[in-house]
Amino acid sequence: MSDADSMSEKPGQMTLPPDSTQPGPPVTDATEFHTSFGETLDQALDLSTWHHGEDLAHLYGRLEQEIAEAVKQEDELRERVRKVVFPRLEARPGAPSVAGVYRAEVGDIEKTHRGLLFNGQVEACDGTSVPFDTLPITIVQIGVCTVSYRGDQGSWVHRLYRRDLRLGGTDPVKETLDVLEQRQKRSGYDGASRKDKLSELARRGVMTFAERLVLMNMCQAPWRMGHGNPTPYELLTGSGMKELLEKSLPILTSLVEHRRFVFIPSSPADRLALTIGNALRPLEYAIIDTLEDSIVHLAETGKYWQVASGPGYDERVKEFGREYGTKIIKGVFRASELAPAQMFYAHADYAHEAALIALADSVLQDDRGFPMLIDLADTLCRTTFGRETLVAPTQTAYAEAGEPFRYLTERQTRR
Repeated sequence: MSDADSMSEKPGQMTLPPDSTQPGPPVTDATEFHTSFGETLDQALDLSTWHHGEDLAHLYGRLEQEIAEAVKQEDELRERVRKVVFPRLEARPGAPSVAGVYRAEVGDIEKTHRGLLFNGQVEACDGTSVPFDTLPITIVQIGVCTVSYRGDQGSWVHRLYRRDLRLGGTDPVKETLDVLEQRQKRSGYDGASRKDKLSELARRGVMTFAERLVLMNMCQAPWRMGHGNPTPYELLTGSGMKELLEKSLPILTSLVEHRRFVFIPSSPADRLALTIGNALRPLEYAIIDTLEDSIVHLAETGKYWQVASGPGYDERVKEFGREYGTKIIKGVFRASELAPAQMFYAHADYAHEAALIALADSVLQDDRGFPMLIDLADTLCRTTFGRETLVAPTQTAYAEAGEPFRYLTERQTRR
């Protein structure tokens, strides 16, 4: 490996804002709207500026012009980032010791292919969750799969059954009113709502926990590859359940202590990191920061539960961030000229090895530039535990209960 050519620039100082894992709703005004979209809010709300739906061809010219200008400006920004930002990554206050921009050589990629990936020294894990929502019951199927290039596979599945109505008490009137109150708080069928976070957070929390539990307890390869953030929001907040947080911290601790891991998210919200990544050339990677600030920031702004004695849950997460967040780095890499930059997370002691694994696995897909092992784990999950594996038996069970159609929604019976 060799440093990127741009690292010869004189370094300066740069401060990165803490990550916002779960940002709140954006706050804007008409002036910012005008700056961002190039037209006033009044113009956007005036139907006389709109086109008839059958006249889409009239919009193609504007579409091509806007995209061409955006690509040109982004190319100019890439060069400025290389000259201005790259040299400051390793010199800014609080930067990890491994921060900077690096280039992997072809020989490094080949060595990683032969020595780690293709001989099964890396196992990848991914999960999937499928909800099936009806009035009497909501069913969530959660599956987790592992794969390696040696041919090893593993799969685990669990189903959650949420029922608002579980009779058995002595007061049928109160039970009926309780059910009505519960359903008033929930969302409509097949839709997400802030009023009904239990189902969504529960399935996300259980799935992300299961993925990391499988990585730590079921995988045998020395290197573990995961999907997403190694310390996700769902687990650091317990998804609204203090018991999940209590069980999550030991698993996350063991993951960090294992050290040989690399996580790659699919659609990160960190546009600052992605802007840095967009300035990379093929086979380059940048190590930007640790997760200490983002975990501490989450602990200060997240929802936690104070206990009668001992530290609160927010303090426990802060302690975790200060002790273990400093050991997790975040970075970006680019596998090919065609593909977008991708983010990655790794242990600081193995940051370069993790970046090489992510790059070596991603060069196998020039157009995506994303690790193929994660794609294989995802494909196995969707094939084994996809929607049809839940929908068909659920519909059969309703038919056997004497109600084949009553509780199925319009979307679920659409032809």
